[in-house]
Amino acid sequence: MNDINAWVWWLIGAAALGIPLVVTAMPEFGMLAVGAGAAAIAAGLGGGVVLQVLVFAAVSVALIAVVRPVAARHRAQQPQLATGVEALKGKQAVVLERVDSSGGGRIKLGGEIWSARALDSGQAYEVGQEVDVVDIDGATAIVM
Repeated sequence: MNDINAWVWWLIGAAALGIPLVVTAMPEFGMLAVGAGAAAIAAGLGGGVVLQVLVFAAVSVALIAVVRPVAARHRAQQPQLATGVEALKGKQAVVLERVDSSGGGRIKLGGEIWSARALDSGQAYEVGQEVDVVDIDGATAIVM
């Protein structure tokens, strides 16, 4: 054990921290692995054990303090491009078959024919009227 250099142990530690990063997808393990890599560089340059531990701690804490809040802010942002049914909300459609609250009507939405029902129970839309899509419930567009 004594004939293996300290930098090799730090690289083994970095690899060992990379395994839970891949398994759990927790980026903090990656930041600790980078800190262990920095400590391996310090050991390779001849730094003592105290310097190696300080480099490991400083780099790991700095990465966690800087990268983690940025990642959390990006994760909390809503996507700017709506896709799927979210992209259909707010679009206009044309009534093909009478639409009321019972859900038996049809509309043409984005070039496709959708089943539709009125948002208001007392409201009905006749053939040819333009309606606004307010929600999608399964394969049925909710219109007003």
